Amino acid sequence: MTPSAPLEPARKRSHSRAHDLVSHLTRQILLGTFEPGDRLPSENTLVREHGVSRTVVREALSKLQASGLVEPRHGIGTFVIERQEQSQLRVGAESAASVRDLLELRIGLEGQAAALAALRRNDGHLARMRQALDDYQDLAAAGDSCIEADRRFHLLIAEATGNLYFSEMLAQLGSRMIPRNRMAEDERSGAKLARHAYLANLEHEAILNAIRRQDPDAARAAICLHLSNSRDRLLPE
Repeated sequence: MTPSAPLEPARKRSHSRAHDLVSHLTRQILLGTFEPGDRLPSENTLVREHGVSRTVVREALSKLQASGLVEPRHGIGTFVIERQEQSQLRVGAESAASVRDLLELRIGLEGQAAALAALRRNDGHLARMRQALDDYQDLAAAGDSCIEADRRFHLLIAEATGNLYFSEMLAQLGSRMIPRNRMAEDERSGAKLARHAYLANLEHEAILNAIRRQDPDAARAAICLHLSNSRDRLLPE
């Protein structure tokens, strides 16, 4: 009698669900929804909210622990921990050369991320990207800093790839990911900054539209143009 073989597909489904849960929790940690010292939702809560088994939840938490994002505390729960400095990508001071080099790195990395995001995004990704750009526009209109919303938009593109390494790489750049402090003091406020924010947001909208249309070539081109223009705005000849 031939043994039945649905076990392997079932195992693959379990791993896929665990990967999805890891991606979701990692995004929340990298974006600061859960900060160092915060306790993650309980196993029962994760089971209920995500419609997965306790086995899937435990596998996901184990992967998060292995990646150095959380630690279990017996009888209390699972907590987000500070990321180790030695594992962080070292980014130099914001000299003109380092800003240029960083943006060149981002052009290569985020061009591929945008292309993959266009192929793999879902409605939830699009909604969160839309919210980030709405927040960016509101902050820019009020004359407030929109760096956090800008960074969030780019991290959400990385998340939509479904590949945790893109999110990890961008998260390790930290606040230097958006090197706007490189601007001269008289350009950080007033008409010049407002103009920069307006142009950047037009470029953000083009990126989002390409990802929404699921056009990887257009998404790659749009984000590469945006980052190239950002370099030129920050480092005029």
